[in-house]
Amino acid sequence: MIQRLTTSTLPSPVGLLAIATDEQGRLRGVSFGDSLSKAMRREYPRASFLEGETPAAVRDGIDAYFAGDMKAFARIPWTLEDAAADGGFQARVWVALSEVPAGTTITYGEMAKRAGEAGAAQAAGVALNRNPIPLVLPCHRVIGADGAMVGFGGGLERKTWLLRHEGAILI
Repeated sequence: MIQRLTTSTLPSPVGLLAIATDEQGRLRGVSFGDSLSKAMRREYPRASFLEGETPAAVRDGIDAYFAGDMKAFARIPWTLEDAAADGGFQARVWVALSEVPAGTTITYGEMAKRAGEAGAAQAAGVALNRNPIPLVLPCHRVIGADGAMVGFGGGLERKTWLLRHEGAILI
């Protein structure tokens, strides 16, 4: 069971990122703004929190991504172990997110299919909305069936910026 999470902030081209890591330096949470505490309390209700530094592997990976290294997220240590949603459809959606390459978009329906529940696009959307590690688990790469920019907790402007940064073709 997770005991303690360290919180920190990092500047980025899309605004200040709030970061939560565990005692092993693994990423547990990312937020665009002030919603990190809410997400971390939902996923890790028994954890205590303290302010500290972002571990080098997390900081360097995020910095490398914004510098143009589209494979940088693969080098960031992260885990969903002990999260309230560890297991089940929601966790399968989160893991499937890690397999969507930069510059690629998929639909909510395709995400549901990849998570083992074809036809559960709306449930996939709910799971994506609860993603504790947006950016690194790239929910910004999931779009509406018609190609529309929909459903991103960081805001549609950030979603569009991230997809353009990755070279995704936007209609």
